[in-house]
Amino acid sequence: MRRATALVLLAYAAALMLAMIAGRAIDASHPILVALVADCAATIAVFAFSMSFDNSSFYDPYWSVAPFAIASYWEVPGGNPVRQGLVLFALAFWGARLTWNWYRQWRGLEHEDWRYVDIRARTGRAWPLASFAGVHFFPTLIVFAGLLPVYSAMFSPAPLGALDIAAFFVAIGATIIEAVSDQQLRSYVLMRRNHEEILASGLWKYSRHPNYFGEATFWWGLALFGLAADPHLWSVAGAAAITVMFVFISVPLLDERSAARRPGYRDHMQRVSALVPMPPRRPAS
Repeated sequence: MRRATALVLLAYAAALMLAMIAGRAIDASHPILVALVADCAATIAVFAFSMSFDNSSFYDPYWSVAPFAIASYWEVPGGNPVRQGLVLFALAFWGARLTWNWYRQWRGLEHEDWRYVDIRARTGRAWPLASFAGVHFFPTLIVFAGLLPVYSAMFSPAPLGALDIAAFFVAIGATIIEAVSDQQLRSYVLMRRNHEEILASGLWKYSRHPNYFGEATFWWGLALFGLAADPHLWSVAGAAAITVMFVFISVPLLDERSAARRPGYRDHMQRVSALVPMPPRRPAS
């Protein structure tokens, strides 16, 4: 684990250096373009480590560490300092929690996310391209889209309003929901008697994926910050795209995997909401 952790830290140090070089190369351009180019350059650096060590889970922490760095770059003297502080705190709180949750479950370079293993098996020789496009660049681009309202929030001098306060509490509350869900899932995995058991207590009694609900809601919190600062339609586009990804890709993928491994899971799907927490439906009599 020490060697694996050191290699991941080295990968992200290299990613930061390449991002700074790429960003400075177009420093006269628009701040959004500078951040996007730097973000893509950093992703390429992480992808190089993924290929070098034949493990695409090198990318897993990137989702949680890049947003704070990008938002910090967008922090400018002309923006509202209170709004900037609220946004940065929300991103730091969310990113630190998500990174810690990844690290405490990570088992080193011998472990690769099961989703990547499945994609590798299905794509065969095309795996490097699939990893580059699907595992690395698609998440980078969709997260960057989710950060577009943060640009408005960091640059706008508009006075702080009630929508900013609502945005902060939505983002923090969503992070707490995600943290509680992940801890309940971790405790269940450590204590379950067999792999066919279904977690249906705590927040998982009301949603099959409350952690995903918390994650999607966090991005809507950032969207509210953007709307409070400088309302634009694209302020909600990223949050909407991330929500669509969870609803139509992540949730069905995990549900199908659980249904294949747990005999009672399809009945569970009929009773419990997929994403938004709701009271469980009663079984048909």
